[in-house]
Amino acid sequence: MKRLRRDRRGATAIEYGLIAALIAVAAIGAMQGLGNQLAITFANITSNMKAS
Repeated sequence: MKRLRRDRRGATAIEYGLIAALIAVAAIGAMQGLGNQLAITFANITSNMKAS
């Protein structure tokens, strides 16, 4: 029982999993913002090309 209590490998794996999840959430948020900006840019280009 003492050996099981001292074993920290499971806790470390969980910590790495949480860090990976946090990075994934941040990446998704950044990509959504970039995607919205790209959509606006292409819409502006399309409207300017039609006006020409």
